Amino acid sequence: MIILGPLLNVIYDLLGLYKFLLIVYVILNLLESFNVINKYNTAVYTVHNFLQSITEPVLGPIRRIIPPISGWDLSPMALIFVVYFFQGVVLEIIKRFPS
Repeated sequence: MIILGPLLNVIYDLLGLYKFLLIVYVILNLLESFNVINKYNTAVYTVHNFLQSITEPVLGPIRRIIPPISGWDLSPMALIFVVYFFQGVVLEIIKRFPS
């Protein structure tokens, strides 16, 4: 039981980090689509590939459930809501089992 509290805190923080990286990925895609940043730049390409490799495995199945509506991809927003939900669940468990 002594490891449960710190483990739940780490899970909560990892979910927050994932949510942040997902938001950065969405913003990066928007900036690339409006040609604000050059997607052929080595640094941008590297960051984009990293963010794509950690978000697309989760976004892909969500896109099959929620198709784009009028050209808008709503799967990142749905995933953010799911992450918020799981953060809330972890937070409630932390409150019930204080370390």
